[in-house]
Amino acid sequence: MKTMNLTTEWDKVFPKSDKVAHSKEEKMIHLDTVDTYNRLFGLETKHPLVAVVDLSEATKIPSHLALNYGIYALFLKQVKCGDIRYGRQIYDYQEGTITSFAPGQVSEVELPKGTSIKAMGLLFHPDLIKGTSLGREIRSYSFFSYNSNEALHLSEDEKAIFSECLKNIRMELDHPIDRLSKRLISRNIQLLLDYCMRFYERQFNTRASVNSDILSKFETLLDEYFLSGRPEDQGLPTVRYFADKVFLSPNYFGDLIKKETGKTPQEYIQDKLIDLSKEMIAGTDETISEIAYRLGFQYSQHFNRLFKKNVGCTPNEYRRSCAGHN
Repeated sequence: MKTMNLTTEWDKVFPKSDKVAHSKEEKMIHLDTVDTYNRLFGLETKHPLVAVVDLSEATKIPSHLALNYGIYALFLKQVKCGDIRYGRQIYDYQEGTITSFAPGQVSEVELPKGTSIKAMGLLFHPDLIKGTSLGREIRSYSFFSYNSNEALHLSEDEKAIFSECLKNIRMELDHPIDRLSKRLISRNIQLLLDYCMRFYERQFNTRASVNSDILSKFETLLDEYFLSGRPEDQGLPTVRYFADKVFLSPNYFGDLIKKETGKTPQEYIQDKLIDLSKEMIAGTDETISEIAYRLGFQYSQHFNRLFKKNVGCTPNEYRRSCAGHN
């Protein structure tokens, strides 16, 4: 189907969004249902809340898509088939990569003319998993909040496992609906997501040298932040601040740091802050309030509570103990 015809169809089916600025050539599509996605690619909708899609069966191939996700999506790209953009960053879909999306995320996809898409995917609406174990644990699958340039690269064996999981979900969707359908569908989806978590663990391990560089950069950025005087103007540093500096999503950055150090970025920042505060308490005549302010605390009592929780005594008690040792 020609792009011009598809654009005309968009004009009829998807009204212009008031929430997202775009040009006349770009339409931001609110992907709130599984059927919305299926209609974009000319695929049949068998279940209103979940679908296993094979894009090689698509009867429509849009050259450009700007999507605001209201559903969960997970895709395995089996050949290079275009670019995807998050903000200003472009990720080149190579063979054997998985990328995932969660409600609230926005992305753009560019598909060159004549593209032959060979990709499998899973789409499911948040309503599908309400009241299930997957619904209670969905936030633990942090890769849904990774950027697309942090996609998962699968081995041949991993691709086979991914495909088999999709096959089992599709088989359950083809089965007549009964009282166990929702439970079995959600459990099979959860099994697939658990495998993806395992595959990401493997990828973190195989990228140890890259991860080590990021950890080193994180340590340098931490030192620079506190030594620059920035805390007095901008407050305590956030995980997002450091994630942005190394061009990673906060979730991916957090999982990487936890994998490398056994600590979350928040704990790592906190440890640095406590170490610096000890030096300032023991080595300067500044008041505790002045030290708290220099470290980025708006109220000194917040600093006092954090210090006591981590050190076991108040800042003043720590200062007196240091003076007693001199």
